[in-house]
Amino acid sequence: MARVLYDHVTKRFDGTEAVKDFTVEIEDGEFLVLVGPSGCGKSTALRMLAGLEEVTDGRILIGERVVNRLPAGRRDVAMVFQSYALYPHMTVYDNLAFGLRNQGVPRKEVDRRVQEAGQILDLHALLKRKPKQLSGGQRQRVALGRAIVREPVAFLMDEPLSNLDAKLRVATRAEILKLQQRLGTTTIYVTHDQVEAMTMGDRIVVMNAGVLQQAGTPEELYTRPANLFVAGFIGSPAMNLVPADLIDGAGPSRIAGFRPEHVEVGADGGDAVKCIGRVEVREYLGDEQLVHLSLKDTPIQAKIPVEAQVTPGEDLPFAIPRNKIHLFDAATGERVSA
Repeated sequence: MARVLYDHVTKRFDGTEAVKDFTVEIEDGEFLVLVGPSGCGKSTALRMLAGLEEVTDGRILIGERVVNRLPAGRRDVAMVFQSYALYPHMTVYDNLAFGLRNQGVPRKEVDRRVQEAGQILDLHALLKRKPKQLSGGQRQRVALGRAIVREPVAFLMDEPLSNLDAKLRVATRAEILKLQQRLGTTTIYVTHDQVEAMTMGDRIVVMNAGVLQQAGTPEELYTRPANLFVAGFIGSPAMNLVPADLIDGAGPSRIAGFRPEHVEVGADGGDAVKCIGRVEVREYLGDEQLVHLSLKDTPIQAKIPVEAQVTPGEDLPFAIPRNKIHLFDAATGERVSA
């Protein structure tokens, strides 16, 4: 296990900066998630740490070592990719053992590590099977096991759940969390799915266009987004963003944000901003409903109890508690108020 440090790291491809002056420290044993839209630089940042991409400027440290010029095989990290990349002609046991054998690890030690990984990941009964005999979730566990047997100082995971269906992603997400908590290995996890990021990370780093937008705990990003990008990216559904003068008269230089779950239908009391929206669409979600409204031609969403009766085309009074409204500078996008 080890601390990892990106120290003002930049990566250029043919003059284009894929990662720009990126600085973040990952504590020993921490689970850090890099999240952002496609092309934001998160996978490039991970690949530089793994030694699969060269660093243009800055330094990357694993423990106390600067690893910029260290070959990938000597960095003592293990990667889990989106594709399982299992050898189809080998059994699960041999897939797990392959890398260790290539490193010249003694046979008894190879067997110990493979058997231990099999127990941790509930693969023990599958060790004699080949990949074609496994489900998608089982194949992903084998890919994780191949990383575990390395006993690395850090796990690097690049969208490892993308090939799984929604139900299996949730289950495997929990398995990865339990695994990391059990092993205590420093983990850097890349995803474009903000729900994955919010549910898995001790801390989250949000990236866009190669630039670090905000780093913090899931709670910090949810309650105090640093800018409009983070406000619109973190949360499901995303935060409503409207011209501030629609709800509090702050003027055209401000943008107001409030989350769909903080909309209170028909609320009268308390320190809240009262509004009226036109109901466009109602989505029934079982324990709640998601209502799409038009607020003076600006679309917003509200998560409200299923007991509230709403009909498309009607006007719906609602309120937003003032302490749940965020203000952003319209020109810079930066947060200016809670």
